[in-house]
Amino acid sequence: MTTIDCLVDDSDIDVPIDDRDEGERRALELAHRIRLVAVRDPEQAQRLVDELIVALDAAMGGTFSEHLDGVAREVLQRALTRSRNSSETVRVP
Repeated sequence: MTTIDCLVDDSDIDVPIDDRDEGERRALELAHRIRLVAVRDPEQAQRLVDELIVALDAAMGGTFSEHLDGVAREVLQRALTRSRNSSETVRVP
C-alpha cells in the first residue's frame, strides 16, 4: 500500500459543510437572480424585493424589523406600507 502526500487547495469547491452554508449559498444565488432581473426591469426587481421582505416579515410573525436597524429597517417599513396600500396581495405560504 502506498501513501501519497499531496496538498489540495479546496477553496474553489462549492460544497456546503452544513445547513447554514447551504442557506448562505441559496441566499447568494437569490441575490444574483434578483440582480439579473434588475438589469432588465428595475421596477419588477423592486417589486420582488418588496414581496420578499413582506413575506419574511409575515413568516417571522411581524418581528422581522427586530433583526434590522438603520436603512434596512426603513426599507422594511416602506415595503410593508406599499404592501398595505397596494391592490396586489402578497402570497405567503
